Order: sequence, then structure tokens, then C-alpha cells
Amino acid sequence: MGEAWERRLRDRGYRIRNTLGEGAYSKVKLAYSSRLSTDVAIKCINKQVAPRDFVEKFLPRELQALPLLSHPNIVKIYEILEATDGYVYIVMENARNGDMLRYVQRKGALPEEEIRNYFWQLVQAIKYCHTNNICHRDLKCENLLLDNDDRLLLTDFGFSKSMIFNSGNIVPSTTFCGSAAYAAPEIIKGQPYDPRMHDIWSMGVILYIMACGHMPFDDSNVRKMLRVQLRNRIRFPPRVTDVISDDLKHLIKRMIQPDTTKRATMEEVLGHPFFGSLNGSRTPSAGNVAQHILDFFAGRPSSSGTSRRRNE
Repeated sequence: MGEAWERRLRDRGYRIRNTLGEGAYSKVKLAYSSRLSTDVAIKCINKQVAPRDFVEKFLPRELQALPLLSHPNIVKIYEILEATDGYVYIVMENARNGDMLRYVQRKGALPEEEIRNYFWQLVQAIKYCHTNNICHRDLKCENLLLDNDDRLLLTDFGFSKSMIFNSGNIVPSTTFCGSAAYAAPEIIKGQPYDPRMHDIWSMGVILYIMACGHMPFDDSNVRKMLRVQLRNRIRFPPRVTDVISDDLKHLIKRMIQPDTTKRATMEEVLGHPFFGSLNGSRTPSAGNVAQHILDFFAGRPSSSGTSRRRNE
């Protein structure tokens, strides 16, 4: 980050504090904005050392998409600055509690109510994007920031894509995007893919990580990982398999589904019983119906507040 541009940032009311994160061609700086009277995060991208396809293709998409997005669970952009020294600075709201990956690494598998709260927010953010014809295509725990008040913020739209439709059908994407560990099998196989279904798969991987505390697949050997994915046998570690509800397991399996014709759609995710009253669904599952009958004849209070169970 050049000293001359740091002076320009100070002239615009930003006081640089420290570095929050650093990549091969970008840094994220913590700064205080006198104009906003709050801390902000400034993503500093060095176009001179960044890959050409990123500079010419993906960065313009991010700079185009970010100002158009306005949602409580998408990081807010305050300003985008381009300097003559080859840097681009994206000034955004600062998430004080880091990202979901570090959070899970610190806490391990999350309690189900916490999973429900955070994942519902992610679903709302992606629903908003898809409704506005934008697919993220790089969903992973590192791109989910956590603010105070248990608020999740989706960030990093560098691989985002505006959807194109032809006679009502989506035009498939052909670009490999995102991290292999979160990539759907159709992408790993190099097939044209529906980017919405790619987002759904990646969300399912995130949901598994929240529930189990680790990745569902080992991506150290991508060919082997693809074979495992295609077997469609999601396994849950013994320490959580008897703790998480059947509804949560069912939702994970519907989202991490290699057959795109059977993979859950956004509408099916939104209406899934795992979310309970969050999606307005109050219809008890079969297991709870039986429990309600037993409670009635035994004269016990209704157990409707317990976690729903669903036969898989």
C-alpha cells in the first residue's frame, strides 16, 4: 500500500489502524472513518500483481455488483476508490467478530439454534442475490463475516455472475469458480452448470461445517473427492450424529446432492422444516405428531417446543 495513497486516504477522513487479513494481491485494513464516525474495513487490491483474468474479468464484476446490493446480510459498501498507482480500495462496513471459518475453528460444532440463526441469514442473502439475478459462486465460510448482535454478512463477490436467461431457461456457466472444497461435482467434472445450483451445494457444505465442525469432504485429492461426492453418502461424525436433529441432517443431504435434479431448490430450502417458525411453517413432522398424541393421552404438556425430527 503506497504511502502517497495512504495520505489520500487520510485526507478523505480514513485513519489506518492495522491489517485484518492479507492475500497474494490484496490486504484488508482496519481504519476509522471520521465521516462515518465508525470503524471500516478497506480492501486494498493491487492490480499490478493480480492475475490478468481477475483484473480484466472478475474484479470489474465485483465492482459492478457491490454498489447494487443492499441487504441486511450483505456487507455494506461505503465507497470504491481507484488510484493511479494501480490499487483499488473498497471501503466497507467492518465485521468485528471475524469470519465463520475462524468462529467454527474456535468453537467446534455449533449448537443447533445458533446454526439455524446464522444459516437462515445466509439463505436470505442468497435468495436476495438470486432474485436480483446474481449468483455468488464463491460461497465458503471465509466469506461469511460475523458482526455484533449475531448478524451474518456475506462478502467477496469477485466470482459473482449476472444470470442470463434464454426463453425462460438459464444459460449455464462454464467458468470454474470458488474453492474446490465447496465446489459442486458438476463443476469439478468441467460440465456447464446452473450457478444457482452451485450456490445451493456450497451452502450445504457450509451448513455441514457448522453442524460438524469440519469439512464433509477431503479436498487434498480432488479426483478422489469427486468419487466420494458422487456416491452420495454423507456421513456425520459420531460426536454429533446423535445430537443434531433429523431435520438438519435431511436438509444437509438435500443440499449436498450430486444429482442436480434432486438437489434442493432455493424454495425448498426456504420451506424446510429445519427452520421451523422462521419460514412460517408450523406443521409438525411425523415424529412430533406421534409425540403430541402420546402427550395428549398421558396428560402431559405439548412438546411442540422441541426440535423437529424428520424421517430421512
